[in-house]
Amino acid sequence: MKKLLEIVGFLALVQGVAGLVHEFTDWNWGFVHRLGLLDGYEIYASVALIVLALALFAAAEGRDDG
Repeated sequence: MKKLLEIVGFLALVQGVAGLVHEFTDWNWGFVHRLGLLDGYEIYASVALIVLALALFAAAEGRDDG
């Protein structure tokens, strides 16, 4: 379970950073800007993904698999 939390956290972190990079540089990569539901809220969604990633990393760290 710890590895799964770390993998999902890493994916959320990458997508959050990609969304911020897209907003500030117009590089066309990442997933957040492709969702029509988030039009106008891409920066908030990207920051939320980064916060979610940090929470998942903390949950994985606190998890005792053994």
